[in-house]
Amino acid sequence: MTTLVYLIPVALFLGALGLSGFLWALRSGQYEDLDGAAERILIDREERPER
Repeated sequence: MTTLVYLIPVALFLGALGLSGFLWALRSGQYEDLDGAAERILIDREERPER
């Protein structure tokens, strides 16, 4: 029973940490262009000649 005294605050802290990370990602624009990253990998860029 005493372990719940430690586990509940740890679980709440980790949940708040995950939520704050998700909100930070939303505000910084990580989810703005979801299709662009998926399509960008398919585009072949010409290699620059080495000097």
